[in-house]
Amino acid sequence: MRIGGMLAWQVAVLGLLAATPARADDMEKAKTIAASICVACHGVDGNSVIPNFPKLAGHHPDYIVRQLKEFIAGRRKSDIMVPIVTMVDPNDFKALGDYYGAQKPTPGTVTDAKAAERGKKLYMDGDEDRGVPACSGCHKDDASGNKRFPRLAGQHKEYLITEMNNFKTGVRNSETGRVMREVAKRMSDEEIGAVAEFLTGM
Repeated sequence: MRIGGMLAWQVAVLGLLAATPARADDMEKAKTIAASICVACHGVDGNSVIPNFPKLAGHHPDYIVRQLKEFIAGRRKSDIMVPIVTMVDPNDFKALGDYYGAQKPTPGTVTDAKAAERGKKLYMDGDEDRGVPACSGCHKDDASGNKRFPRLAGQHKEYLITEMNNFKTGVRNSETGRVMREVAKRMSDEEIGAVAEFLTGM
């Protein structure tokens, strides 16, 4: 290996070694925040056991950060979340996103198998005649989501239904939710419930 190449390699290794303790410290701080501020609704590991509060485990870190910023900016409304998010230093948002993103999500339980089957078809295929796109197009076939669209797999059925209705009625009215508002308006309450039933068991 040439001297220049060796030097570049050594600098890169030293950089990684220097960054590791800082990242570990950030994750530990995020865990402390989760245990002191977020735990009551979302659980320490992001697997909320309360149906009305979302599971955060396994979400893409960037998606979590964006939602926290949406609450702060007033683009996402919540009488519960807004005052809680203001208790967190925005500089810690990324660490919090990384922490929850690294947690293992737990699936829910399907209680209506027939509804779940109907929901699966709509999720995977959509309904072209009514202009309802396949949910999998944005949220992926396994509903694991990405940095722009949330993880839906294993999410609480009740929470999913509530948020879909929030899109449907315009309560969630940020620019990033424009597509979801149009989709939700074209879905019946039964269809929303069926898709939620399917997703909770994933």
